[in-house]
Amino acid sequence: MRQIIVECDVAVGQWERCNHALQKACHFPVSGLRGGTSYRFRVCAVNQAGAGRWSKPTAPILTSDPLEASRTTVVQSDRGQILITKDQLEGEVRLPLPPTQLTSCQVSSTYLVLSWSEPDPRGPEPLTYYVERSMGEGGRWERASVGAGVSSPRFPVFDLQRGGQYRFRTRSVNKHGVSEPSEASGPLELAPPPEVTAPPHSLLVFRDSDSSVDLHWEVPPGGQEVLGYYLYYSLTGSGQWNTINNKPISSTRFTAHGLQTQQDYVFRVKAVGRAGTSAYSQQSPPVRVRAAIQAPGPPSGLSLLTCSGSGMVLSWRAPACDGGSPVLGYYLDQRGPDQDPWREVNQKPAETRLHHVSDLAPGASYQFRVFGANLVGLGAPSGPSEAFLCEAWTGEQPGPPYDLQPLQVRSDSLLLRWVPPLYLGASPLIGYQLHVSQDDQSESWTVLNDQPITDTFYQASGLQTGQTYRFRVSAVNQAGVGGASLPTEAITALTPPGTREVEAGVDHEGRVFLSYEVPEATPTDSTHFLWSRKQREAIAAERANLQDRGNRSVLTFMSASQEDLGLYSVELSDRPGLSSSYTLTEAELQRLSQLSLQIRNPRVGLRLGWQVEVTEDGAVRLWLQTEPLSAEAELRLVLNDREVASTPRRRWRLDRAGGLVEVLLDPLGVEDQGSYTAQLRDGRSRGQFTLLLVEQRFHQVLAESQANRRNVQKKKGPYFLEGVSWEVTEECGLVIRCKVTNLNKDSSLRWWKDGGPQTPMAFDPSSGVGTLSIPQVTPGSAGSYRAQVADGRGEDTSTLDLLDQEFEKFLQQLSKHCALSAGPLGVQGTAEGLRLYCSLKVYQTHLKTTWSFRGRGLDQDPRARPGSSGDAVWVDLRDPADSDQGRFSLELFDGLDRHARHLDLTGPGFAEALEEHQRMKRAAVAERKRAKVTKGLPDTVAIMEGKSLCLTCLVEGDPPPEATWLRNGVPLPESPPYSTAQQGAGRALTITMVTAEDSGTYTVRVLNPHGGETAQVTVSVYGVGETPPANALRVE
Repeated sequence: MRQIIVECDVAVGQWERCNHALQKACHFPVSGLRGGTSYRFRVCAVNQAGAGRWSKPTAPILTSDPLEASRTTVVQSDRGQILITKDQLEGEVRLPLPPTQLTSCQVSSTYLVLSWSEPDPRGPEPLTYYVERSMGEGGRWERASVGAGVSSPRFPVFDLQRGGQYRFRTRSVNKHGVSEPSEASGPLELAPPPEVTAPPHSLLVFRDSDSSVDLHWEVPPGGQEVLGYYLYYSLTGSGQWNTINNKPISSTRFTAHGLQTQQDYVFRVKAVGRAGTSAYSQQSPPVRVRAAIQAPGPPSGLSLLTCSGSGMVLSWRAPACDGGSPVLGYYLDQRGPDQDPWREVNQKPAETRLHHVSDLAPGASYQFRVFGANLVGLGAPSGPSEAFLCEAWTGEQPGPPYDLQPLQVRSDSLLLRWVPPLYLGASPLIGYQLHVSQDDQSESWTVLNDQPITDTFYQASGLQTGQTYRFRVSAVNQAGVGGASLPTEAITALTPPGTREVEAGVDHEGRVFLSYEVPEATPTDSTHFLWSRKQREAIAAERANLQDRGNRSVLTFMSASQEDLGLYSVELSDRPGLSSSYTLTEAELQRLSQLSLQIRNPRVGLRLGWQVEVTEDGAVRLWLQTEPLSAEAELRLVLNDREVASTPRRRWRLDRAGGLVEVLLDPLGVEDQGSYTAQLRDGRSRGQFTLLLVEQRFHQVLAESQANRRNVQKKKGPYFLEGVSWEVTEECGLVIRCKVTNLNKDSSLRWWKDGGPQTPMAFDPSSGVGTLSIPQVTPGSAGSYRAQVADGRGEDTSTLDLLDQEFEKFLQQLSKHCALSAGPLGVQGTAEGLRLYCSLKVYQTHLKTTWSFRGRGLDQDPRARPGSSGDAVWVDLRDPADSDQGRFSLELFDGLDRHARHLDLTGPGFAEALEEHQRMKRAAVAERKRAKVTKGLPDTVAIMEGKSLCLTCLVEGDPPPEATWLRNGVPLPESPPYSTAQQGAGRALTITMVTAEDSGTYTVRVLNPHGGETAQVTVSVYGVGETPPANALRVE
């Protein structure tokens, strides 16, 4: 590192460089200045990276002749002061004498500074000087001062060779001429380069205050000149060093201020010498910034808790100040009633503020005092206690509670907590009674609670801001109220500055937590946070995890649930006054759980929701924009609950960098109506955004799209003026229709269903209407219908997906037409009973029917049996009776609306139907008993001549029928070759030795009182060698 030095004439105000070559040493002689002029100087450092910032300028420095005062004498006279100059005493001097006493006053590794005395006598004329130099003995003399003469008897010489020896001489110069040279100096040479100062050592750091530390170190070894020291600090582990002092300090002790409380720092130091700065000292051990520790203050409030007659149990308050280090234990002294010398009670320190003193004399009185001790040592003692009488306690009331502590002091409330008494009295404790006294000296106590408090803590509310209070507590049993505890110190109802309450939140992993933060200067190495539930309960490790982070403590629940509801409190172990509490309610838990769910399942941020645009050519663009997504983001597009892929007609894309989701529908069809859902997944983030493009909104977009397409198509070939759509005919059939325009004589319209061509179809070129009729609708009518109009100029296509929900919608409309076509209810008698019926143009199963009688459903009547056909629905009511007279109703439900038909079946109408039923029932009975041929005779039989033929059939009837046989309509005699037989239901005709004359039509006639019927068979007799008829049954 090198330096640049600049000067500034104060009157001119312009900075000029002093050294042309960079100067390594931290000193430099400046020459060539004007006498009687004020100058300021500044310097900047230069390294390989460039020039640094300029130093602070010096104060103005006035140049003057240092010998001016020696040439003037002041003489006191009666007339005042008389000023006499040396020139007046010297006489006239013209050519000057040479200077004298030439020597070197400063030797460095880069220059020499020469000094001399002016000639004597000097003369009144102004003097300047020439400086000459010669290298070695007998060398040639040359001017060392270039240009005008030197005005001062001091001159720096540069450009000397290292190791070379030089001699110098000077000459005086005035207006009359140049003097002879002065005596030459002895041999002079440059000093060797100075060594860099060794680093300081033994750096020690001591605690000083909450924002400062004391630094001590030893001077560098070797005895080199040290101009000062620079100090540096760094937060432990950060690796970033900062300068403490901008100007070097000469002392080996320094107090570093402005540090952060409770932060760990390391320090180092380096020395500044003539050759520059030393290396850094060894880094100090880490030290935490906090006030220096000292012995604790005196405890207070010694009180007696119980007495056994030979021993006492005492308690006391902790010191108000622990000296910056936790109190490690307590020591007690005791003395008798006559002011005996104090005697040590315990040699081992009492770890708690409760101690049992034994071996006391019954009936004697004792005084006690207590000391606190920490790492520094024993603190000041408490004041002597009152004289306690060593007498066994036998009272029925309980003793005093102890360790009454005020916590969570706020402007209008505070929390009191205490420990139950050691002496319980004659019966178990019922609870506690609290008393309050205003002002710090008042002995007027007021009861706070009407009923005993069962807990060992109490939230006192309704306090007056700024008012001073004291509290005490008494235990209560069946015998009454016991002795009061030691009162608290005076407490002012004010929220301490910087107080923070317990906060509830959810961390980045979605876990519910409670956190409490105290001022940064509060925690120490031994401080820890104490959490409890309901003031005394420890928090189970399996329910929550506790972590202290400097001045902040976080209680994180493993999985917050109803089990974790309740009051939570936290305090500092050595400063219970720094405390707070929080009640986790069910409503708050629900709020935090919802926030946790959002964090565990983050959402993709939405910038702009779904937008719908129609392009000039009729394409429909659906788009939305989210926050920018990563390269791994994924998109699923769901249309009407089904994931759809990108196709030429329905294209979608995801621009991840811009967060753009875009769907292009070209062309838009009725099948594109529905809900569009973009499901985004980007790492843990999820997003689902839905667009409802249905009903009126869809039809508006569709109309705009078709209008734009028509405008485009008009300039080309034929196109659809109305896309493919369906409608229900008056006859309850299906018609698929469309309308095209811009036709010519070559234009044609063709239809497809599920990819297959459809015929017949109707097309009227004059109107452009094309239809595809389906008179009878079946489940097979569902499908994808496509129409195409084309000619030599181009083509256009329109599609209708009559599927799923669209087909259901069609069936609903069809059912409605069918229901509206329903005629009035009718009734007719049947053999089984009555049939109520309703005729429709078409009935299909999507139309739901419900029959009822007098408002009750007939489906509960076992006699009712509904039925239907293609054009009617009915219900059969078996075994009707007079009780079946009344109002019958039929309800037809088409999926949206209900249609009803009614029939009042009473009086003559019911009688006529019942009479028809009875008549048809009788006819049915007669028909059932009538004689019938049930099985037997074939149509044609072939038999060879000479063989016997037996014709057999089965008959039935009640009573059993009689059978008569005929040939060619003529009854057969009961004589050979004919014979008849009857056995059970069988009837038989036998012809023996048939001949050609036996060929013909044979008829069997069966008959009983209820009627009868006939059956025929054709018998063909063929001779030997003849071929029987092909369709005849051959009988062997």
